[in-house]
Amino acid sequence: MKVVIKFFSFLVFSTLLLINMGCKSSASKGGNDRGELVGVPNREGWVMTIPFGMVPIPAGTFHMGQSDEDPASTQANFNKQITIGPFFMDDTEITNNEYRQFTNFFLYDNIQIPDFDATHNEDYPVDATDFRETKKYYPDTTSWVRDFAHHLGDPIQDYYFWHPGYDDYPVVGVSWNAAVFFSKWRSAYLNDFRKSIGEFPMPEFRLPTEAEWEYAARGGRDMAKFPWGNPYSRNAKGCVLANFKPGRGNFIDDGYAYTSPVQSFYPNDYGLFDTSGNVSEWCLDDYNPASVPTVWDLNPQFIDPRTNSSPENSLYDSKIPPRKVVRGGSWKDIEYYLETGTRTYEYKDSARAYIGFRCAVTHLGRSSGNEF
Repeated sequence: MKVVIKFFSFLVFSTLLLINMGCKSSASKGGNDRGELVGVPNREGWVMTIPFGMVPIPAGTFHMGQSDEDPASTQANFNKQITIGPFFMDDTEITNNEYRQFTNFFLYDNIQIPDFDATHNEDYPVDATDFRETKKYYPDTTSWVRDFAHHLGDPIQDYYFWHPGYDDYPVVGVSWNAAVFFSKWRSAYLNDFRKSIGEFPMPEFRLPTEAEWEYAARGGRDMAKFPWGNPYSRNAKGCVLANFKPGRGNFIDDGYAYTSPVQSFYPNDYGLFDTSGNVSEWCLDDYNPASVPTVWDLNPQFIDPRTNSSPENSLYDSKIPPRKVVRGGSWKDIEYYLETGTRTYEYKDSARAYIGFRCAVTHLGRSSGNEF
């Protein structure tokens, strides 16, 4: 009988010891999960906040392409039904004063951002903290003289970016390379702060894709000719609805000979200002007149393999000039270029007195169309 009691006591002790060892083993590996698949514990929650100065663009489906006649017979934007995921977009074009925050960062602040590695590809061949190199991303104010023959551009060249009278005007003279570089800096600047207060990083700022830009510019008005609808560029009172060139030799009917301050005209139904007129805007995509039928119909982006320097594309002619999509029309353009479906382009290293940009941010989370 004593032998049985001793054996039973030993069995209970051994069982308790094994259980205790199992608990210690589980705890030593991150939690009391009892060997079950329960995920990593103590993960912080995530709330997708709207970045300052941006508006939410809900997911949706629309008909991308020309919404009116194609008088130049470009055949460069046939209609195609496209689905776009949710994202955020700047409500205005980037202004002179906003861009000045970026240039002053390198000129005066001399602050190191740990996550800002500007050497990741050919567009950023230098250390971003070296002002002598980053000054190449300053607006090219000489574009006001170079872009227009026999034009008194010196006064606006001297004052447009630097004078406080133009702080709320859209920045111009910025190449596609510079716009992408600005977006990368903006991402690092925000996320460095978020890291300092223990928050997860936000998705990176970037240029919008061509499809995102057109979808947002339409403001939910599928197949509309302009962001405000159809079919005219003036309202019932005869007032011009955007900053552009209404007629030959006539730049002033809209109230501004050159650019206008942002938010000078009514926004579209998504709350975006100047998606038609004021300045044209860079998009992320490479330009090809036949790209629309080529791209996928969900969040498309066209990347031209002929200008891609990756090894798998080495058979292509690398000397083909890299062209980037430009959308929206500008202060010096006729009405046709203001249409939401009109496509055009510029070389990505060119800086023009009529091209600016705005940023986009991918929304993380639901894609039902009711995210916001």
